[in-house]
Amino acid sequence: MQNFGKVAVLMGGFSSEREVSLSSGEGIVEALRSKGIDAHPFDPKETPLSELKAQGFQTAFNILHGTYGEDGAVQGALELMGMPYTGSGVAASALGMDKYRCKLIWSALGLPVPEFAVLHEDSDFDAIEAELGLPMFVKPANEGSSVGVVKVKEAGTLKAVYDELKHMRGEIIAERFIGGGEYSCSVLNNQALPSIQIIPATEFYDYEAKYLRDDTVYRCPSDLNESDEALMRSLAVKAAEAIGAYGCSRVDFLKDGTGKLYILEVNTLPGMTSHSLVPKAAAQVGMSYADVCIEILKTAHVG
Repeated sequence: MQNFGKVAVLMGGFSSEREVSLSSGEGIVEALRSKGIDAHPFDPKETPLSELKAQGFQTAFNILHGTYGEDGAVQGALELMGMPYTGSGVAASALGMDKYRCKLIWSALGLPVPEFAVLHEDSDFDAIEAELGLPMFVKPANEGSSVGVVKVKEAGTLKAVYDELKHMRGEIIAERFIGGGEYSCSVLNNQALPSIQIIPATEFYDYEAKYLRDDTVYRCPSDLNESDEALMRSLAVKAAEAIGAYGCSRVDFLKDGTGKLYILEVNTLPGMTSHSLVPKAAAQVGMSYADVCIEILKTAHVG
């Protein structure tokens, strides 16, 4: 195994996903240590990044979710320091956090995305409700872990939901409801892992279902037939490559009532908690949690 030196597991941070990041980071530190790696937790909220070099770290394993950690900011800082880090680079990280611009790129490449509209103060909300139909989902383009996602079910309420969300980062998107099933497909080093079918006990796969509940059902292998499984894996790789994602990423999908697959979003820094999907998918191909952590660590790069 290559020598990674003293490894900082960047965790915690400043975003709304801080607690998820801390949980992921704790698991990663333990897993890396089990493989003989000199790994240590490092929380930029508690210790400035400039201390990485001062404390003798040679590699950064980035698991900082959300703002500053997943959006290209910390990646740029690490590049300026000459510190090798795991995961996608500056541009891919920034794009991955921006659901709106991901949709534009995928649409331009002919990849399937749900119909959507960007909301503004002067939008014709009634017309958007009529065009996209109800129910629909409304979400901020630059939040993760389903933060700020609202299911709009009653006519005439879209404007009120927009007013609740407009203070959040990035564009506010209204998206057609696709109700035939939720799926996720992870990509590790340009290879797609088996798909996972997600069956939440809540109304949709929200923050609570992702991180707090134990009754969300994950089926891996999923219920997809061989042809659709191959298609989803191919689409996942294409979606990740389209934005320049590197190392480990996860692409989320929806399926409609006819069985058509739609790309929902990409996560360039997927969670690694006990509930997370990358370790579940990797287990299906014989990879342990620690194995996945090592494979990700091998992708550490500068720029």
